Amino acid sequence: MPEPVIVAYGRSPIGRAFRGSLTGWRPDDLAALVVERVLDRLPALDRDSIDDLICGCGLPGGEQGFNLGRIVSILTRLNVPGTTVSRYCASSLQSTRMAAHAIRAGEGDVFLSVGVESTTRHLNGTSDLPAYRNPRLEPANPEGYPDIYVQMGDTAEIVAEREQVSREEMDRFGLRSQERAVAAQDSGFFDREIVPVRLQDGRVMTADDGPRRDTSLEKLAALEPAFRDGGKVTAGNSCPLNDGAAVVVVMSDTRARELGIPPLARIVATGLSALEPERMGLGPIVASRQALARAGMTMGDVDLLEINEAFAAQVIPSARGLGIDPFDDRLNPHGGSIALGHPFGMTGARILCTLLNGLETGGEQVGLETMCVAGGMGMAMILERLT
Repeated sequence: MPEPVIVAYGRSPIGRAFRGSLTGWRPDDLAALVVERVLDRLPALDRDSIDDLICGCGLPGGEQGFNLGRIVSILTRLNVPGTTVSRYCASSLQSTRMAAHAIRAGEGDVFLSVGVESTTRHLNGTSDLPAYRNPRLEPANPEGYPDIYVQMGDTAEIVAEREQVSREEMDRFGLRSQERAVAAQDSGFFDREIVPVRLQDGRVMTADDGPRRDTSLEKLAALEPAFRDGGKVTAGNSCPLNDGAAVVVVMSDTRARELGIPPLARIVATGLSALEPERMGLGPIVASRQALARAGMTMGDVDLLEINEAFAAQVIPSARGLGIDPFDDRLNPHGGSIALGHPFGMTGARILCTLLNGLETGGEQVGLETMCVAGGMGMAMILERLT
């Protein structure tokens, strides 16, 4: 059975939505740019041999509609099909998982897993309009369905309350994310994964907009709750809204050997979980345990752990549920979405870029990416570094 390996990766810098650097870029054009630049790193690969382009997008409507994956394949002049998948925050982790499954099934050797989201451009059309919600699923519905449309900030407040996560602890974690992201920027760590993007004014964007150098616990403590009066979740301990794109090239180990392309990492196993929508933030726990069991591993085998920072309120109890101290150096050592940003469809692939970069930089072997997902889900993937 062929094994799926990652042979190249890259991402755009992450822009702040509405007032950041990437507001002038359409999501399809941005994704196409990143695909082109990453493929440039693989001169031995015949682009006509790519089997499919699988694009993860959280809200695939408006400028992200029309089967965005196929649009990106056309814009990059690739003679390959294209498809679009949405699993909200884990969309481009799902696209990588689908590529791995196809390779293991013997139904292809080369796949592009793309992730993109422009929250800014949702103003020009989106897939999830409130007017089209199913009235049978509204809160307190008589059929007893869960609140599938619950606001993500409310899920964070629910988890913080049930798991007894304090505001002070959440702010400490938010500060930690900012400090680590700034340190990673200053060290040049992210330069190895970022594809520079030329902006409309001629400047070249080479760094994420998000990390804040001037924050402190005192400043974070002064922020008002963002979702509930008297709540704990603030703009300082939550991810912002963002724009960005990323791509991971997944290939069979047999094709990589034929082409003389050194594989960077092997996709070992994945996991997927479901839980109450109101507690979606805890999805990483079961998904990660499932992936570890399939890999025949425990958390003791994991050198680096990336939990997507949708909210500090959910990362902290998710880490503890996996037996990890939320402030452990193995967890999000280069900051996370609180500081860097969370363009929904991009983030799964973005975290893979950062995880691979981190394993290579530290000379470590096993990495675990895991995410909570809107609607009450969790997802996880285990990588083994090979070079």
